[in-house]
Amino acid sequence: MNPTATITSEESRAGSLPLIGKELALDFANTASGRGSATHLDHLLRPEHVVAWAHHAGVLTATDGEKVVRAASGNRRLAAKLLMHALELRDLIYSIGTAVASGHDPDAASVRRLTQIHGECIAHSRLRPVGGTFVWTWDPLDAPVQAILGPIALSALTLLTQADLTRIKQCRGDSCGWLFFDITKNKSRRWCEMEVCGNRAKQKRFHARQRHTTAGVKP
Repeated sequence: MNPTATITSEESRAGSLPLIGKELALDFANTASGRGSATHLDHLLRPEHVVAWAHHAGVLTATDGEKVVRAASGNRRLAAKLLMHALELRDLIYSIGTAVASGHDPDAASVRRLTQIHGECIAHSRLRPVGGTFVWTWDPLDAPVQAILGPIALSALTLLTQADLTRIKQCRGDSCGWLFFDITKNKSRRWCEMEVCGNRAKQKRFHARQRHTTAGVKP
């Protein structure tokens, strides 16, 4: 990593992706799309992309993000660790989330690993009073990897233990697969973004009807 690098990168949309998941952990899982398809797109290709997303999602302040970038720029092992562990956590959340969204029990080993990561992150945190309650906090200088992954792992476990799991859904759009927490009253949300995948589906149905109508017209 370049010592002068900022927390943004022109190589990735990590710092500008739509945050549509309604939960931090689900938004983190959505840093890749179209998994298993020819249009698979991954926005976390470099350590600084992870930092850019963390700042974008409110996990890190701009100042703390710059601190993590500077620390990783002079430490290849730290940079590699940040990316490796971020991708592992993302894949775990996606695997568990897609299982829950489809009405199945998630893989037990994945759940165990998620709890292990949470425990490892909590071991580097402090419980501090904030606004009449207590929250877990991390120092980005002392524990840069945990400062980013800790809040995400906590979000995932809180979601699994305290939320209505029937509201965890997966976008039905072609080559999408993004996860989201459906907060509609009747649990009717189907798309990550109606303006994107929803409209594409509408257009696809429209063109299919046109082809069907045209095929049925006699010369």
